Amino acid sequence: MIIGLDISTSITGCTIVDGEDVVLNIAWDTRKYKDFFEKVRHVKKELEKLHLQYGDKITAIYIEQSLQSFRSGFSSAKTLSTLSRFNGIVSWLVFDQYKIKPEYLAATSARKLCGIRVPRGQKAKAVVLKFLLDNEPAFVLEYTRNGNPKPECYDKADSMVIAKAGAICEQKNSK
Repeated sequence: MIIGLDISTSITGCTIVDGEDVVLNIAWDTRKYKDFFEKVRHVKKELEKLHLQYGDKITAIYIEQSLQSFRSGFSSAKTLSTLSRFNGIVSWLVFDQYKIKPEYLAATSARKLCGIRVPRGQKAKAVVLKFLLDNEPAFVLEYTRNGNPKPECYDKADSMVIAKAGAICEQKNSK
């Protein structure tokens, strides 16, 4: 079994796959916690629950690589720094819990491994949601009362892509 994580200080997506099968696809919402360390504590508790249920069955862990550079109109230096710190702490928690060194995948590489092509000018998040809805029966999209996808759906989708791409990497490495 492989864990795929999309780590964020607002919502962290987590997927467990066993071969091609999705075993678990969840999100941990930390938006209500204003303190950085409260967010960490919440994710730690969720990881501990996961370990109790799946601990000895996990063979690999894949994490979406955090943003490495600035893009105009996107995250500030402070946001990137906070995200990198959070990603590092959660990476350590995962390693400490499972004794498995996590592997890191860039979102673009993971999408490519899964056969997801994002046409120029289209938003990757929307393309990923559509791809999963069309190709992955285990992916469930929940909507707000206004008919928009709930925020955690994007994180769940990203973690599923990371987990599936991780499974492909593991398969290639075992040959």
